Amino acid sequence: MMKQPKPNNTVFMPVAFPERRVLEIWQGSLQSRTDLVTVENEPIEIIYPGRLNDDRGADLRDAVIAMRQGWLKGDVEIHVKSSSWRTHGHHQDPAYNRVILHVVYWDDAGKAVVLQNGFKVPTLALHSYFGTPADRDIPPVHSSAIPVMPCRNAFNRSNISLTGRILEEAGEQRFFSGAARFQEAIAQSGAGQALYRGIMTALGYSRNKEAMAELANRMPLPRLEAAALAGTPESECLAQYQARLIGMAGLLPSQREVAFRTDCLVDEWADKLEKTWTGGGEKSVMSADDWRFFKVRPGNYPVRRLAAMSYLLLRYRKEGLLAGLKGILQEAAAGNAGHSLELSLLVNPDSFWGRYLDFDTPAGGVIPALLGRERAADIVVNVLLPFAAAAGFADPPSELPQKALGIYREYRAPAENTLVKHMRKQLGIGRYFINSARRQQGLIHIYKTRCSQGKCDACPLGELSEG
Repeated sequence: MMKQPKPNNTVFMPVAFPERRVLEIWQGSLQSRTDLVTVENEPIEIIYPGRLNDDRGADLRDAVIAMRQGWLKGDVEIHVKSSSWRTHGHHQDPAYNRVILHVVYWDDAGKAVVLQNGFKVPTLALHSYFGTPADRDIPPVHSSAIPVMPCRNAFNRSNISLTGRILEEAGEQRFFSGAARFQEAIAQSGAGQALYRGIMTALGYSRNKEAMAELANRMPLPRLEAAALAGTPESECLAQYQARLIGMAGLLPSQREVAFRTDCLVDEWADKLEKTWTGGGEKSVMSADDWRFFKVRPGNYPVRRLAAMSYLLLRYRKEGLLAGLKGILQEAAAGNAGHSLELSLLVNPDSFWGRYLDFDTPAGGVIPALLGRERAADIVVNVLLPFAAAAGFADPPSELPQKALGIYREYRAPAENTLVKHMRKQLGIGRYFINSARRQQGLIHIYKTRCSQGKCDACPLGELSEG
C-alpha cells in the first residue's frame, strides 16, 4: 500500500495557487486512479465526486467514496492547505457535520479533521501525487469544475432521440414514485392533509422544505380551516390563517431576535397578527433558528411563502383546500390542460406584503409575487399531478391517474434549479433539450437514484455512452 509522506509545514505554497484548482483536480482527474491513500493511510476510491453546493456548508454535496469500512455518502470540503479547516472555523460549524472527506493540496496541519459533532474525517492530500504547482504532472485546468463521469459523452447527435426517451422514462418513474408517496401519506393522514403538506413542503424550496413539512405537521389543515368559522369576514379569516402559520413557525416580530424597524412594529396588520396569535393559545412553537435565510432571496423568504399559503386557504375557504384544488384538477384533466392549475396557485402581494418583503424589510421597486408562475409550475409538477394520480388510484375506477399523467407528459419545464443545471453540465446537454417537465424530472430522478448513490454501472445513460 502506498504510504503518505509526513506533512511538511515548510513546503512552499504560493498564494497564486487557488482553491478552485484543487476542486478541478478532484472533480476531473482522480476518478480512474487506484493508488489514492488518505494521510491516515486509508485507501480510497472515488465513486462520485459530488456536485457544487450553493448553500452553507461544504463545497460539494452528495459525494460517494469507498474505503475499508465500505461506501460513504456525504459532503466533501476543499482547501489548498489542511490547516484551513480550523482557520475557517469549520470544526465549530454544524453545517459541516455531513463531511466525509477533506481534500487538500498540502497537509500542513498534520492533525485529524474533527467535525463539530466530534467525529473525525480523513484527509486526502494531492501534493503527494502531483508535486508542486510548477510540476508538469498537475492536470490541466478545465473550463469548469464538472466531474468526468462515464455518462459525460452520452449525449451526441447520433442518439438524441434515445437520450430523450431515457430521460422521459426516468421522469415517469419519478412521477409514479411521487404518486406512491402521496398514496402512503393519504392513508396515514387523509387526502387534505397530504395535499396541504405537499404544497407547504414545495413552498420551502430546497433550503426550508423540512421546516415547512414540520410546520404542516404542527399546524395541520383541519386546525387551520376550523380557525375561520362561517360568516367570519375575509380580513379576519386571513389574519387567523397568517397568525397561526407565521406564529407557529416562530417568525412573528415578537418571536425573532432581530432589530425590527419601529415603523414595522407599529404597522396595523403586523400588530393584528401579533394579537391574533397571542389570543390563540398555541404551544409547541418552532424557533426562528429552524429556518434558513442564507442565500435566500428576500422575495422567497419563508414568511412570504406562509403568507401565500394563507391566501390559498382563503381562496378555497368555502369548499376547503382539498375540494377546491381537486375540482380544478378534474377540470384540467377533462381538457388535458395544465395552465389552469398554475392559475389556481398564483398569489399576488396584498397591501401589507406589497409593502414589506419581511416584517423588517420594506419593499422597493418591483414587488415579487407571494407565489409566482415558476413556483406554481413546480408545485403542479411535483405535488398536484402526483397527488391527483394517488387520489385517483385510491378511489377506483377513476380516470384521474391517467389524465394526470397525460398532463404531466405535455407540461413545460419549470425554472431550472441547481441540481438540474449540474446534471445538464455533467451530461453535456443544452438547456433547449430539457424542454419538458418530464425530461427535467428525469434528470433529477437519475441524479437521486444513480449519481448520488454511486450506481453508475446501473445508469442507462452510462450504458448509452459505452455504446
